[in-house]
Amino acid sequence: MTELLAPAGNMEALKAAISNGCDAIYLGMQKFGARAYSSNFDLESLKEAVTYAHLRNVKIYVTMNTIVFENEVEEMKEQMHELNEIGVDGIIVQDLAAFDYIVKNFLDMEAHCSTQMGIDDLDGTLLFKELGAKRVVLSREVEIEKVKEIKRIAKIPLEIFVHGALCVSYSGNCLMSGLIGCRSGNRGRCVGSCRKEYELIDKTTDTSLGKNYILSTKELNTIDYIDDLKEIDSLKIEGRMKEPAYVANVVSKYRMALDNKITEEDKENLNKTFNRTFTKGYLFHEDKKDITNILRPNNFGYEIGRISKMVNDMVEITLTRPLHQNDIIRISHNNEDVNLTVVKLYDKDGNFINKAEDVRYIKIKEKMSKGDLVYITKDYFYYKELESSLEKEFKRFNLDIRLYSYPDSKLRIEAEGLGFNYSYESEEILGVAINNPTTKEQVIKQFSRLNDTIFELNHVDFEECNAFIPAKLLNAARRDIVQGLYDLKLNSQKKRTKALKAKEKISFAPEKPTLTAAVTTKEQYDACVSCGINEIYFENVVRRNQNDYKEKEGQLLIGGYGGIYHYRKTNLFITDYSLNVVNSASCYELYRLGAKRVTLSYELNKRQIEDLIQAYYEENDGYPALEMIVYGKAPLMFTKYCPLKKMNQCGNCKTKSYELKDEYGTFPIISHDDCTTTILNGKTLNLLDKLPSIKGIEAFRLNFTVESKEQVVKTINKALSKLNGGVDKDVFNQGTDTRGHFNKEIL
Repeated sequence: MTELLAPAGNMEALKAAISNGCDAIYLGMQKFGARAYSSNFDLESLKEAVTYAHLRNVKIYVTMNTIVFENEVEEMKEQMHELNEIGVDGIIVQDLAAFDYIVKNFLDMEAHCSTQMGIDDLDGTLLFKELGAKRVVLSREVEIEKVKEIKRIAKIPLEIFVHGALCVSYSGNCLMSGLIGCRSGNRGRCVGSCRKEYELIDKTTDTSLGKNYILSTKELNTIDYIDDLKEIDSLKIEGRMKEPAYVANVVSKYRMALDNKITEEDKENLNKTFNRTFTKGYLFHEDKKDITNILRPNNFGYEIGRISKMVNDMVEITLTRPLHQNDIIRISHNNEDVNLTVVKLYDKDGNFINKAEDVRYIKIKEKMSKGDLVYITKDYFYYKELESSLEKEFKRFNLDIRLYSYPDSKLRIEAEGLGFNYSYESEEILGVAINNPTTKEQVIKQFSRLNDTIFELNHVDFEECNAFIPAKLLNAARRDIVQGLYDLKLNSQKKRTKALKAKEKISFAPEKPTLTAAVTTKEQYDACVSCGINEIYFENVVRRNQNDYKEKEGQLLIGGYGGIYHYRKTNLFITDYSLNVVNSASCYELYRLGAKRVTLSYELNKRQIEDLIQAYYEENDGYPALEMIVYGKAPLMFTKYCPLKKMNQCGNCKTKSYELKDEYGTFPIISHDDCTTTILNGKTLNLLDKLPSIKGIEAFRLNFTVESKEQVVKTINKALSKLNGGVDKDVFNQGTDTRGHFNKEIL
């Protein structure tokens, strides 16, 4: 059976999701969740949530899908044990250390691989199945045919996003918010840099190709493809930052679709809560240029008509859909929006009305023009309808009872519900009925009062035996039985832990630091060779989310888990920054998988690197083998989307160069042969002056992207000089203006 998985940013949203038919909920705590700005749950509210959900046979998965710094690892472990104690069904993780801890410590609480891990192929899925994952959440970029193939071969439950906001970048592979805004998406603090306006610049001709929301994606909507989706284990709705009404709307429509009860009107009603217009996504082969909405980054609403006339301080609106008093509308005028609540609505004679379906009038101060489009962004009455559904019981469970009542004996009731049996016995003795013995109809009347429970009365077995049962005793028995069955259900779901096994220690002898280089062009490669760089990453790079695996010789630089699985038995390899390694336990797991060196995340600062090395040494009686990027324009975003195609520049990337520009700087665009795109930081990370002071690193990497041959040679010579030079004093306290390693602010 396909699971419908709903988001919950708070308890009200959780109840809205369950009331409208979800099978499972995913939610976050105050720490370690990838939606730090959602209300989220603390331990007490989580206990309430788990109780509420489990009584209704709804599962709870907790997101702990941020990267976890070394000084947070113990707190992470403690939180996981608390979640296990509460009875959480699974934890969704990005960090390899978090994943490993769940697998090795808990018997019942499942480890789910977050989409932040970037798993988008069979190899990555098989790796985590081998490591103990119970579910893999695939990247949003994976097409439905490939999802089905992975499911068929890997034979592990898969989860995919089917509705809601889309990241323009591969999830977990976006550093834009973190490196230019000091609020890391991998820490749950994304500021939505992709939702800003950018100007596309043709650098070759130094001309502007327009300014718009070129990176702002539409909302995913796959409800028209529900028959295909039914083959997948879990269908996930995005929206932990969304209001309960949104959750109720979307969950109810996908429930209807899964149950074959949806109408075209129901599908249209998805427009009535937040949307940026819709796309079927890469999942169902959306053209890359149609994945974004460059006109606006926020709620689009739905069109209801246009302005047909200006009359003094009134505007005449010719409607194609109804408009009500208290609706919130948006009028698009000269590429600017006017948003207002319809406080008063008038007919052609100036009479006040509360509903219109044809031509109606509103007062407005701003100047409008004939032909301006009118949209509803909040349908007042539809929201009222949604709000009325927030705490209804979507499904009630049968309660069967058998009563034993004899004069001069205690009342006994055998009850069955939720798959459990419960026995009730009264304290008081029943008396003989003088005139009116209690009837079956009276028992049914008292036991049918279950509206404040999850039960409905089903079968009642009762033989009248001339006993009188007071109504208050039947009511007390009903309440006791309901609570007793609740307790049996909840107590059956306590979680267990595993006995820990001793682990093999892995360490490396300290090496004299060397330089490595990553290059983009053959010219850069030749420059590195001429300068004596022995390890150069060029054609031996297996990037994350580029999984066309071909036979390769020699040592590889691998950026994704699928690449590790595919090549680990045939090639020596080094893991790249894109695995987001920020703690010693993640390093250990990668060494255990065969990594020769581990490249640290861009998001670590000096103290955090020291903490990682120290923790690794204490755990393994030796040092880790680490690589660190110390020069280059950091890759802020890797995306399947092509902004050049969106702006009708398809193919020109072979002869021209482009960049995005905002009010703070520029961002070079690198277009790859497979039409994927990397957007670079316009500022250059440059830690070359600090090299003499950086301890515990085996290899320092120079990352060349847009540099000329002369710039490459100059940079390498400086790096070699500094690597062999003296130690600068207090260099780590100087910070950098590149928002890369060694920021003063710890993300």
